[in-house]
Amino acid sequence: MKSYSTIKYKNIIIRCVTLIGAFFLFWSIFHLLNFTISNSGKQQTIIEEFRKFYNVYSVALPETLDFCGEQVPLEYFDVRESLDKELLVNIYWQSQTLLFLKRVPKYFPVIEPILKQNNIPDDFKYLAVIESGLMNVISPTGATGYWQFLKDTGIEYGLEITDEVDERYNLEKSTLAACDFLNKAFGKYNNWTMAAASYNTGMSSLDKQIEKQNERDYYNLVLNIETARYIYRILAVKLILEAPEKYGFHIHENDKYYQIPFYEIQVDSSVTDLVQFAAYYNTNYKILKLLNPWLRNKILTNNDKKIYTIKLPEQNARSFRPSVPVQKTSKDSSLRSE
Repeated sequence: MKSYSTIKYKNIIIRCVTLIGAFFLFWSIFHLLNFTISNSGKQQTIIEEFRKFYNVYSVALPETLDFCGEQVPLEYFDVRESLDKELLVNIYWQSQTLLFLKRVPKYFPVIEPILKQNNIPDDFKYLAVIESGLMNVISPTGATGYWQFLKDTGIEYGLEITDEVDERYNLEKSTLAACDFLNKAFGKYNNWTMAAASYNTGMSSLDKQIEKQNERDYYNLVLNIETARYIYRILAVKLILEAPEKYGFHIHENDKYYQIPFYEIQVDSSVTDLVQFAAYYNTNYKILKLLNPWLRNKILTNNDKKIYTIKLPEQNARSFRPSVPVQKTSKDSSLRSE
């Protein structure tokens, strides 16, 4: 038998433990409520700040618009909606469009005079933007380079494409090939808009739709999804790149990309090691490849003794940071055989 005093002592201990537990329970609930109320207040503040400072706007379409001097029929609801879609996609894909704006000073000064010399309207420089983002990329179908030529098409339009040389990666030569295609397409359709559409889908594919639908106007044709968007994508990029601040894009001149100063030499025979070749000209293989992405291997066999023009960086060009566009340095070209 337990004594009365022992039982009483244990009861006191139990009551104390219960009281302490209750105290901590109420203390936890009190602080949880305070935390919840505090968090609720902070969350409300965040919501209010978000509503105040984050806004998404629709944009007004222009009253009139042309592509290569050919009027875009903005009076048609389907044309307006298609243009509006592509304009919004490019405005609110800010990182991509900002990169377009940064690359323009590096590549447009090369593309523009080649288009002009070959009687291609200046608006076609925007086709290169939507094709590749002004980068040497490869599509899932194998289309390659700034102008996205498939291998067979590139060869058809005069580009050398081998394991060692791929001129789809050469901006000047691929632009010339694009000009040849577009002039041929314009000769066929007598319309630059249709020529641009054929660049995307191919002339034979476009011809089938013309015959099937008895229609020669791009804006009246039912086309595959990509080609149906194609002209509107070009127009959207044209609108933004011509007036970026109007669409909320602000970029300082020093933040843009420019071509580094370079000079050119000519090579008329094999180069057995392009790494050593670069070192001989006081540069490295990486910079040689950046300036000449069409060189696809470490060697240039050149059994046919062709003359290749290779760009090489001026001294300290890698650390050069221009505040204005850089013009190519004029130097006497020299033949270099190795």
